[in-house]
Amino acid sequence: MYHLTIHTHFAAAHNLINYQGDCENLHGHNWKVEVTVSARELDKAGLGIDFKILKRETNAVLDLLDHKYLNEIEPFIEASPSSENIARFLYETLGKRLNNGNVKVFKVNVWESEYACASYMED
Repeated sequence: MYHLTIHTHFAAAHNLINYQGDCENLHGHNWKVEVTVSARELDKAGLGIDFKILKRETNAVLDLLDHKYLNEIEPFIEASPSSENIARFLYETLGKRLNNGNVKVFKVNVWESEYACASYMED
């Protein structure tokens, strides 16, 4: 099994729902995103997936979030736009775009600061 990872980022505002503290107020982050996919086999060029494709598809999904107020975007209208929920949203949305029998989204990390990261993956 091969694992391939890209790093990218987006900026957005949000406020946490059902939270007691400063983060219930409107604020923003420059989120760093790491997407890891697995590939069972390599293609004729020796690639699991071209990094260019992985970056393009990830950035297309991040464009839905970049410079937006996340609380006004599905699925975050009802679900708190926490780093945990953002990681799951990216995992599921990228899975629909990338999973093909050989390549599968393995894990998504969402860093809301230099020191705080949430991850989502499934067994």
